Amino acid sequence: MRFMLDQAQTDFGRTVDRMLGAADTPHAVRAWARGEHAPGRAVWGRLAEAGVTGLAVPEAYEGVGPLPVELGVAYVAAGRHAVPGPLAESAAAAVLLAALAEGRPARTVQAAEYWLPRIAGGRALVTLAAADGGPYALDADAADAVLAVEGEELWLAPGHGPVQPSFDPARRLARPLPGGELLAQGPAVAAAAARAADWAAFATAALSLGTGLALVERTAAYAGQRTQFGRPIGSFQAVKHRLADALIGLEFARPLLYGAAVALASSASGPAGEVRAEVAAAKVATGEAAYTAARTALQVHGALGYTDEYDLSLWIRKARALRSAWGSPSICRARVLAP
Repeated sequence: MRFMLDQAQTDFGRTVDRMLGAADTPHAVRAWARGEHAPGRAVWGRLAEAGVTGLAVPEAYEGVGPLPVELGVAYVAAGRHAVPGPLAESAAAAVLLAALAEGRPARTVQAAEYWLPRIAGGRALVTLAAADGGPYALDADAADAVLAVEGEELWLAPGHGPVQPSFDPARRLARPLPGGELLAQGPAVAAAAARAADWAAFATAALSLGTGLALVERTAAYAGQRTQFGRPIGSFQAVKHRLADALIGLEFARPLLYGAAVALASSASGPAGEVRAEVAAAKVATGEAAYTAARTALQVHGALGYTDEYDLSLWIRKARALRSAWGSPSICRARVLAP
């Protein structure tokens, strides 16, 4: 099968990409890593103006979704520009709340009616801690709400613990504090959490693809400028082959990403196991391809690639962190191969 974006989706992606290109995201990323959230929140405001923050929120709650294909397009652009914040977790939280509200329990409906319009409008950052994502909530210190799934219970956490060191300083991890407000409980929570985890893994895959593309683009530009023995190093066959291999890996992963988006869009009528396998295939392919692009970028740049002050490091660190977020390569491969 071929997964081709239509013209409206392509134009949407280009619009988001141009908008983020003018947003000075490297400055926002460095500030976010220091715990200064204002520049990053300003970038989120731009995403909200473009409708990105409403792509996982149903229309009944002032969103435009759920639209996984369009979300994938937007998140690839976000990855290309290293946008900070709980992008995947916010989308997953929206899916989780919307799914649980379908059962009409009063407390969950009230939470959905309060938080989903705020997520859609970019007025609230919501993060999520669930089994598939590990015990930590991403950017809990910047979030307006921290949701925590514990077995068959969904809690609105009262806060978070200390921020832990991360390979990517802009991915600030903290454990949700126990207790808080119980929003839902029962088997429906586990089912909705599994669906939300698939969206989180898919969103992470899109961010990985964008991160890898940015690394290849920046490295190719550098190889065209850096000279050795009187020639640009990009003219050397060994450098060409490494860049070509990195790009091929990313381009092979792209249709898997949009295939997973189609599976998510039809998940109401398809078996959950098949959807999870499609998402896992996209996650492992994009994560490994972006990691290969990071290693290639580091090799071609030499010692410069290790320098924190050089913007390339923002993407190199992100590629490694995204590779294991919401499903490590081994976990994703196991899901793909599961009967």
